[in-house]
Amino acid sequence: MLDEAERVRRLQPPTGPVRVVLDTDAANEVDDQFALVYAACLPEHITLEAVHAAPFEQDGVPPAAGVERSRAEVLRVLAALEQDGAVAPDLAGRVREGSRAWLPAPDRPVPSPAADDLVERARRGRAQGLRPLHVIALGAPTNVASALLAAPDIAADVVVVWLGGNGSWWSPAAEYNLRQDPHASRVLLDSGVPLVHVPCRQVTEKLATTLEEVQRRVRGRGRTGDLLADLYTGSPSARRRVKPLWDVGPVAWVATPQRCPSALVPSPVLHEDLEWGHDPRRHLVREVRDVDADAVLQDLFDRLPPAAAAPSGSGA
Repeated sequence: MLDEAERVRRLQPPTGPVRVVLDTDAANEVDDQFALVYAACLPEHITLEAVHAAPFEQDGVPPAAGVERSRAEVLRVLAALEQDGAVAPDLAGRVREGSRAWLPAPDRPVPSPAADDLVERARRGRAQGLRPLHVIALGAPTNVASALLAAPDIAADVVVVWLGGNGSWWSPAAEYNLRQDPHASRVLLDSGVPLVHVPCRQVTEKLATTLEEVQRRVRGRGRTGDLLADLYTGSPSARRRVKPLWDVGPVAWVATPQRCPSALVPSPVLHEDLEWGHDPRRHLVREVRDVDADAVLQDLFDRLPPAAAAPSGSGA
């Protein structure tokens, strides 16, 4: 287990290329796909080693079906990125399916290829003397918690950057990701793993876009841009005035932490009623407090594949 001084050192904002595993419930909404594309288009900041499909449960879709849909959606996005030359062809071979159920108890992991892959990558990095592996978790943290429960030693080899719950100052604590698997959420908060907590309300909800902006700035930007624009247009989000791209936030913190002001705070306690409790004696985590939404979204749109050149006219 890390001591507090080393944990704090690991929680310093990253510099240079960071090894990353992205854990995503990509078929749940439209913001995961934007976040996956953003992570893939930041090669000077992020080395995307693997993508893990996370479970979700919504509108009668159980976690087992949710994780299958997430894996299929990840592969679909990666295929578009590959056609646009934005990712290496072998990245699709490093997609792993995650847990098919929520944690049944606080100390019982749910085995999955994703959890196994995370343990293997963390230990391999340690053996090779590499910098810690950053795990960007965009959904319920079941895969990550299962890996930590099955192999507690990897807490010294990873930094978890999790979009889940609301800020420690907010009530209620719960939002979609946290509420789906409270046991897994508590593992992240209680285990002592270096954790960057990226809240939703008042933070990543600022990363809002509109249908008009997506059509103007995303449509036509290669196969990838058209895929994202089609997803947005065909989703309920298109009927709203604005839609937060919540999941872009954790990627932005890893790549450009100066755009995501944060602070070290005692890890909050997640009570049974999914409200926060506070104990100043607990270990420190880093909590993102704000985001420069204009700068982050500008960077996201700028990094999309270039628009196809218009065919030249015949002229007179």
